[in-house]
Amino acid sequence: MSDTPVIGVLALQGDVREHLVALAAADAVARPVRRPEELAEVDGLVLPGGESTTISKLAVLFGVMEPLRARVRDGLPVYGTCAGMIMLADKILDPRSGQETVGGIDMIVRRNAFGRQNESFEAAVGIKGVGGGPVEGVFIRAPWVESVGARAEVLAEHDGHIVAVRQGNALATSFHPELTGDHRVHRLFADMVRAKGTAESL
Repeated sequence: MSDTPVIGVLALQGDVREHLVALAAADAVARPVRRPEELAEVDGLVLPGGESTTISKLAVLFGVMEPLRARVRDGLPVYGTCAGMIMLADKILDPRSGQETVGGIDMIVRRNAFGRQNESFEAAVGIKGVGGGPVEGVFIRAPWVESVGARAEVLAEHDGHIVAVRQGNALATSFHPELTGDHRVHRLFADMVRAKGTAESL
C-alpha cells in the first residue's frame, strides 16, 4: 500500500457522501462499498451514521456482513461514527429485534442515549491522539458507551459519558466529525490505515 490508502465507506444508508469528502481531505482515496467484492479492495472502512438496525439488516441482505466481520477479525482498520459505533460494539445494551453487530471493540453501547432527533446538539470534545485542540462533535440521536473491556482505550468523554474509543485497528465515535469540516479525526483514521499497511510490508 502506498501513502495514499484506499478507504471505503459502507454505503448502505446514512451520511456516506460527507465521509467520502472528509477522507479525501485526509489524503485517502475514498470509495463507496456495498458488496463483498468492493470490501475486498479497500485498506480500511468507515461505518457511517444512520440507523443502526437498518444498516445491520442491509449488510446481511447485501451479503457483506460476514465478510466484514471476517476482515475486522483479521485486523482491517475500521472507523464507526454514531450508528457505526453501535455496529462495532461487541454488545448493545438495548438491541432492536434482529439487530446484529460487526463487533470488534470490547464495549457495551446504549442506543439513542443522548436523546431523540430534536435533542441533537454540538459540543467541543477533546480526543486523545488528536492535536490542535478539541474537535466540534455533532451528536444526533447519538449512542454512548456504557462500559469498555480491558482491551479498549477510552479516547474521549462528554458530560461524564464515553464518546470515543479505540481498540487496535478499530476506532469509534458517538458523534459525527464528518459534518463539521474538521477532518482531524478522519486524518487520525487514515494514519491508522497507513500504519497497518506499513507494518504488513515490513
